[in-house]
Amino acid sequence: MAHSHSHSPSPAQPSPAGLPNVRDVIAVGAGKGGVGKSTAAVLLALGMARRGMRVGLLDADIYGPSTPTLLGVAGQKPEVPDGAQMMIPIAAHGIKVISIGFIIEPEQAVVWRGPMVHGVVQQFLNQVEWGALDCMVVDLPPGTGDVPLTLAQSIPMTGAVVVCTPQDVALQDARRAVQMYRALNVPSLGIIENMSYYVCPKCGNRDEIFDHGGAEEAAGALGVPFLGALPLNGAIRRFCDDGRPDKCFTDAGDRVAAGLDAVVAGTLAQIEQHHTAGASGPTLTIE
Repeated sequence: MAHSHSHSPSPAQPSPAGLPNVRDVIAVGAGKGGVGKSTAAVLLALGMARRGMRVGLLDADIYGPSTPTLLGVAGQKPEVPDGAQMMIPIAAHGIKVISIGFIIEPEQAVVWRGPMVHGVVQQFLNQVEWGALDCMVVDLPPGTGDVPLTLAQSIPMTGAVVVCTPQDVALQDARRAVQMYRALNVPSLGIIENMSYYVCPKCGNRDEIFDHGGAEEAAGALGVPFLGALPLNGAIRRFCDDGRPDKCFTDAGDRVAAGLDAVVAGTLAQIEQHHTAGASGPTLTIE
């Protein structure tokens, strides 16, 4: 067990050198791949931007960088002004984005060990002109291995959101992810249940394909907030594949819009709560 002690109240955590003007850093993680984590990260960032917030999206999923495709900016290259050491992030749908997907060739596999991935993420943090942001959303790699661990330690996070699907196996992995953040002293802002249910576009019948409500139960058992459920929906997939995730908020039907709105509102409420709590009590450091 790590030794812990209390000390006098201090600011949440110091920003790294490159992020002095970022108010909050939110990690979006998952215990396993294939649960729609990157899609959730993009939609969360977009939802914040739609509320007038200044938002950055750092794609730290180095082995599976899907953010450029989801945002419709695949193939773009970040500019590095003459004589500058800093990259200009790509602008997409009102969000500032950086991803290894902008730097490597589309079909190129990233075959790197942990330290190289760590180096790239440090560069994305400290050598990108992020400017002033209300929130930076970080799309973490799936799992609880070396890479998400290192990143969670090197990025000063306000908190983490865990994405899972309703199946038992996904929930076990989500529990592991929450425990990992707990061990790293990163507050869990809550769990999002993705692909929660399916609504037939023809008849409107709701079908719980993968079971339902598991994430809410898991959140309750772990003592972390349940941020909401997003349906399994063809429109979400189409709009995200086409690089038009903004249409999920407007053209994917009322249930999708309401689900997204609840998840964004729930996450923002947790961030605010974190600030209120952080302003008062002592902080706990794990050594």
